Amino acid sequence: MSAVSPTSPATSTPPARRVRLGSGAAAVLLAVTLTTFMAAASAPTPLYAVYQGYWGFSSSVLTAVFAVYAVSLLMALLTVGSLSDHVGRRPVILGAVALETVAMAIFASADGVPALVVARVLQGFATGAATGALGAGLLDADRTRGPLINSVAPALGLAAGGLGSSLLVQYLPAPTRTVFVVLIVAFVLQGAAILLLPESAGRRAGALASLRPHVSVPAGARRVLLMVTPITVAGWALGGFYLSLGPSLARGVTGSKSIVVGGLLVSALTFSGTVAILAMRAVPALRAMRVASVLLALGVIVTLLGVNTGSGALFFAGTVVAGLGFGTGFQGAARTLLPAAAPHERAGLMAAFYIVSYLAMSIPATVAGIAAGHLPLTELTTYYGIVLAALALAALAGTFLVRDRLPVAARPA
Repeated sequence: MSAVSPTSPATSTPPARRVRLGSGAAAVLLAVTLTTFMAAASAPTPLYAVYQGYWGFSSSVLTAVFAVYAVSLLMALLTVGSLSDHVGRRPVILGAVALETVAMAIFASADGVPALVVARVLQGFATGAATGALGAGLLDADRTRGPLINSVAPALGLAAGGLGSSLLVQYLPAPTRTVFVVLIVAFVLQGAAILLLPESAGRRAGALASLRPHVSVPAGARRVLLMVTPITVAGWALGGFYLSLGPSLARGVTGSKSIVVGGLLVSALTFSGTVAILAMRAVPALRAMRVASVLLALGVIVTLLGVNTGSGALFFAGTVVAGLGFGTGFQGAARTLLPAAAPHERAGLMAAFYIVSYLAMSIPATVAGIAAGHLPLTELTTYYGIVLAALALAALAGTFLVRDRLPVAARPA
């Protein structure tokens, strides 16, 4: 009897098909992963006071540990932010998840400030790499809801991370480890699920060239960028202060020693920002900026009243109002800025916008941390808040002064 050929139909079997997620499941996975990255970003905030108690470092060191995250994230956005357009979404997301897991492991085993700095640098770069690929993947998976998810998930993640971390630290053992072990488990599970993610971006040339930072402000967009800068700086500087010194301030105002108070403060700011993004997304961009300027200035003033009178109710109410201004202002600024550039100019313009945003989040908070060594935190907060309120009011004036001189494309109805 003759042998059957290995390629004979009688013995050949079709290659096994790799299981891939459908577009709906892919969108859910990407949204959850993006939210988890941002939750991890705010998870260390309630722990800063614990670290200070263990290792005795100053407020300037605390804000420096916070600031290196923002700078590292910005460097990732400017270098690998568009890498997934060339090598595919899945490899970049997997790499970012792996790097983030390493950062969480360093946090969990940290025994001093140098370990915190290394962990924050790795975390910032991983988050910057992930947000570009996850955001693009969401648009690939769901063109209709992708933009809204990209707007809501980061703020929602920050809120969940701040509050969830504070609850774990307050009520479970090993406060400097438990929250990071939980996050490690979450990222490992998400990494395994991402292996099933369908690839929505094919490989194309230019991967190395895409790593070169590209920042440019077209001539027609310069006046618009100048107009949106005050509200952008005010909002992100407020966020940086809350994510670094906010928990210490909250405990001082309320008189509570509970870690949860700091988590609630971060959550009040970021969750109200999420609500504002949802509520104001259909409002014309320039009008949204004006509303944001008023809300941000009013919120900061009410917050300062709470700080200086020792009223926790006023303090948290002002934070919620300021958070509404922050969310509205960021969305309004971006929607005002984008139409001022041609499609091929928008990547460089948004890079400039993010440089302004993340530097505003890190530099003022670092300066405040240095000043905290020489001024009472209440007095420092008052000076800081007055500057932010003045910037918000300058932004309001700017929307009226330069509106008629904006490019026609940048004048929302």
